[in-house]
Amino acid sequence: MKLTPVKTPVVAKKMFPNYVWDIATTKKELYLTFDDGPTPDITNWTLETLKSYNAKATFFCIGANIEKHPDVFQNIINAGHVIGNHTQQHVKGWATKTKDYLKEVALAQKVINSKIGYGNAKLFRPPYGQIKPKQGKKLIDLSYQIIMWDVLSFDWDQNISEEKCLDNVISKSKEGSIIVFHDSVKASKNMMHVLPKILDQFSKEGFEFKALRF
Repeated sequence: MKLTPVKTPVVAKKMFPNYVWDIATTKKELYLTFDDGPTPDITNWTLETLKSYNAKATFFCIGANIEKHPDVFQNIINAGHVIGNHTQQHVKGWATKTKDYLKEVALAQKVINSKIGYGNAKLFRPPYGQIKPKQGKKLIDLSYQIIMWDVLSFDWDQNISEEKCLDNVISKSKEGSIIVFHDSVKASKNMMHVLPKILDQFSKEGFEFKALRF
């Protein structure tokens, strides 16, 4: 039994109102996000798939992966998607001292800024969704917007089927939902099955796929 629900409960959103869980809108808009990249082949496949539906997304990138794969990272930028910070080494907030966590975020932001320049909105998603209240407060004080989610696809979970992953997204998403995918090797089987299907279905229903811009 999963401790983390597919759909974020309203009570969790109310407990942390300073974090972004979804976008308040009545328009048919969905916000796809991809964590843990850039990853060769997988990220590029994701970009091509999004392009075929004129969809924009937000990529929460690991600093070390940007350094390893700068060409793939540049492809994300060139395609007009938004970049977010996912720490330098994908660390767990609950297991990391606040000062060390802030250093991880700062290192990743330095790498991001070296590629896209300064003056962009600083978006941050905590790896594993783990962040201590003190860490969150300090990041907000540093002008970061902490982006959580409304719907988890669970694409990384090796114990769920491709169809279950698809159902997680189809059944729980609504106007303004922020949806989590991963452009990683671990998640690739489920993600690469589900992404074209949800792009196709929601496009037919009149939805647009937008990046997070503040």
